[in-house]
Amino acid sequence: MANVKTAISLQKSLFEQAEALARKMKVSRSRLFALALQDFMQRHQHRQLLEKINQAYQDAPDPTEQKRLRKMRRLHREVVEGEW
Repeated sequence: MANVKTAISLQKSLFEQAEALARKMKVSRSRLFALALQDFMQRHQHRQLLEKINQAYQDAPDPTEQKRLRKMRRLHREVVEGEW
């Protein structure tokens, strides 16, 4: 995999924290920044996926689905009756 160099600007305090963490983790600053960016991008992708899932389920069940859910609950009660 090819690497690309880039320059970024950080507040001095953030840079110092990153420098200290890189030393503690025994990785280069470049590696630390790459790990942080990978984590950020993965979290962002997960948030987008969650938003899509929430959009898909935001509508209420239609009357047919409601009837099916009631029937499933009734059948479930009958199956577990006396089990607990």
